[in-house]
Amino acid sequence: MTPILSDLAALSIGYLLGSIPFGLLLTRLAGTTDLRSIGSGNIGATNVLRTGRKDLAAATLLLDGLKGVAAVLIGASLSPEGGMIAGLAAFIGHIAPVWLHFKGGKGVATFLGVLFGLSWPAALIFCVVWLSAAALSRYSSLGALTASVAAPVALFLLGHRAEALFVAAMAAIVFYRHRENIARLRAGTETRIGQKA
Repeated sequence: MTPILSDLAALSIGYLLGSIPFGLLLTRLAGTTDLRSIGSGNIGATNVLRTGRKDLAAATLLLDGLKGVAAVLIGASLSPEGGMIAGLAAFIGHIAPVWLHFKGGKGVATFLGVLFGLSWPAALIFCVVWLSAAALSRYSSLGALTASVAAPVALFLLGHRAEALFVAAMAAIVFYRHRENIARLRAGTETRIGQKA
């Protein structure tokens, strides 16, 4: 397979993996409220938590992360740049899944999964920052935003400069996807963890 075909394969596989809407699938199987009709309307773990099902939220978080890990590992087996290409594609796939008319989640769990695939120490730093900020503030969005800034910095300090630039681009997308959350945080109207919207 030529390098171009390898990269295209990594892109395609990554996107298809990322576009699997685990949050929606799990809540439908469990017979809960349609995720798209509550809270933020997103398909990620934070909105699953608003259904009152912590088990489904945890499963969604895990599966959304694992699809990012899987994309990076499969992509890396196809070409030197394939891991980053497939990881980015999985991240975009979660945010804009073709099956849901390109209306998906905010990508944080898949971001974390991609980070684990690229550098597990940086991913652990992300987790510590995310959990600490979320626990102190009780805002999931603030934890995600803080951790997404910490991730490229951690990669850079760990010597992964190419990956740091790549993850910085993903972090910029996370901020864009959280623009409404940022506005609510500034206004003091953002929904806290465990609070039903």
